[in-house]
Amino acid sequence: MIPAEYFEDIRLAVDCLRRGGVILYPTDTVWGIGCDATCSEAVRRVFEIKRRADAKALITLVGSVAALERVVDPDAIPDVAYELIEFSTRPTTIVYDRASRASGIAPELLAPDGSIGVRVTSEAFSRALCEAFRRPLVSTSANVSGEAAPETFAAISREISGAVDYVCTSRRDEPTADRRPSVVMRLDSSGMFKVLRS
Repeated sequence: MIPAEYFEDIRLAVDCLRRGGVILYPTDTVWGIGCDATCSEAVRRVFEIKRRADAKALITLVGSVAALERVVDPDAIPDVAYELIEFSTRPTTIVYDRASRASGIAPELLAPDGSIGVRVTSEAFSRALCEAFRRPLVSTSANVSGEAAPETFAAISREISGAVDYVCTSRRDEPTADRRPSVVMRLDSSGMFKVLRS
């Protein structure tokens, strides 16, 4: 259920996302640039806004384990992934071997080897947004590629905020949950893992 204080903001954000728009929103790490992860045109706009090379895949955000299982090929999710999601003390993005064929994920979100990075958010606003939208979201820090990720809404440049279609109003005066990009781990179907960003 969406908290009452977020309802109108999320309604407007979802309306924008459904029209193929790009939003600026608070996540479980830093403020993020987001769009419908199944819309190639919107994903390409995010790359353009960030001035980021297409070869650098973006993270996909979901609001539940059930949503994760719709995005990632079930055979690519080892049991240890569920433990990491439940018990990690910091937001953790896991790179899985492959997306589900049925997910409709934009191919621009896949790495050259077909892998996909997905994070299950437990932060109230971003989780409610994912649940209301009912599709996975792109989540990438609200900065030009190569520059420092802004720790607060006030630190986001006008270049970034002016390039998106909707800027969420919720949590602007609050720090995001962690203020740091997520931990990123590569996890193969056998459960072997490698830390890519700590």
